[in-house]
Amino acid sequence: MVSTEYPPMQGGVGRYTYNLTNALRKKGFDVQVVCNKLGNGDFFGLSPSNADDSNVILQLVDKIKPDIVHIQYEQGMYGLVLAGLDPRKTHTNIDSFYDHCKVPIVTTFHSAYTIRQWLKLVVPLKLTSKLSILKKYSNSKIIRYWKRIINYNSFHNLNKEKAAKSAASIVFSEYMSKMIGGGQVILHGAESNSTLRKGKMEARNIFNLPQENRIALALGFATVTKGWDILEKINLPSGWKIVVNSSTNHLGIERCGKNLVRNGIINLQKDFLSEEELSLLFSSADAVILPYKVSSGSGVMFDALAHGLPFVATDLDFFNEYATKGLGITVKRNPVAFSKALADLGKDYIIYKRAVDEFMPELSWRNIASQHGQLYRQTVKAKAAAVIPASSVR
Repeated sequence: MVSTEYPPMQGGVGRYTYNLTNALRKKGFDVQVVCNKLGNGDFFGLSPSNADDSNVILQLVDKIKPDIVHIQYEQGMYGLVLAGLDPRKTHTNIDSFYDHCKVPIVTTFHSAYTIRQWLKLVVPLKLTSKLSILKKYSNSKIIRYWKRIINYNSFHNLNKEKAAKSAASIVFSEYMSKMIGGGQVILHGAESNSTLRKGKMEARNIFNLPQENRIALALGFATVTKGWDILEKINLPSGWKIVVNSSTNHLGIERCGKNLVRNGIINLQKDFLSEEELSLLFSSADAVILPYKVSSGSGVMFDALAHGLPFVATDLDFFNEYATKGLGITVKRNPVAFSKALADLGKDYIIYKRAVDEFMPELSWRNIASQHGQLYRQTVKAKAAAVIPASSVR
């Protein structure tokens, strides 16, 4: 299992990999993890800044001789370099691994974007009043947008090349499958991790949250793409509060300093939570609010669904796919639309809650690990069949 990010490092891809690995081990699979030196894997050496990532993995393949190499592919974790002049030179640090690995590769794709979302990934820098710094900022921003524009196709080609060179590909949604050009949909696993078995009101007591309101939860890395500026402007419908908890990322460069202090918003400011604390926080809420500018997959949404919470989200293709299942509401990304959506969710809450409760079992890690195991076996069987000499087949 290959993932630069891995606990105790903070991040959704690492957390996903950790839970999948544990679920596979419970089913009897021998899973060994290679990750960054800050993670608690079995092997180390991966880094976004390590141009030798491919050799790190290839040497381990030669040493361990696994049946499968499973790459958790989030481009930034492997040093995505956008070329400024020739987009054909855009690359990651593990491109050559895909060219030289002789063991079947399974790739899980974590990101694929429309052009509009791709351009919104430009990380804003903080302005200062000094003219020289402002000029430097403007030039830097222009360069970053230029790189984004000319490399959109290159980014997608990197995904498609990885899919073509993989024995099997995994995605979390039909939207991702269309963006990648294929891949088996296996949902992002999620389930309650709390051993305390607290009810909603007890969980609220632990976080000092009000008992009498419906609570919409906003949480995750404090980045501009989360779209939390909308939360500052929402005229909350009667009976609703918003609870926010943000954290920062080991590998991310962006630091979004929104305090989100206003009536109707409770900012916990507890940073990254343990699995049990996170589960308790979800248990204290009634819904999640996801006013994202960008999303090709949301672990927060899957975690919410696994705790019985419907969502209100921006009408991005990924969220729309799950809204059509009756699991939440998607709207245009503006405060009026989100306010109305919360009111509508409250009015028909029982209907949405029932749909979410029926969907929940599909997300159990046991179920997700079983689907991975079946795919691994099919992949190994296909590899074995491919090496049988044609003369021996009757």
